[in-house]
Amino acid sequence: MARAFKVTPKRAKRSNGTILTPEMEVIVTTPYSSPFSNGGKEVQEAYMRLYGFDYKKACCPQGDFDYKELK
Repeated sequence: MARAFKVTPKRAKRSNGTILTPEMEVIVTTPYSSPFSNGGKEVQEAYMRLYGFDYKKACCPQGDFDYKELK
């Protein structure tokens, strides 16, 4: 069964010519218990699709984000 998560950056971050702000929230769906279990693939795709933000280029670890399961 797929789970939906709301992922929110904890703080503003500038890295490698990109910027991430707390207003840049995404909702991702994944079959795992965490949106970062699969290397954050769903999170990366959502940020690229919605904001043009390259999660890998910015070297964002899981600790830069808060996430909450939506029910």
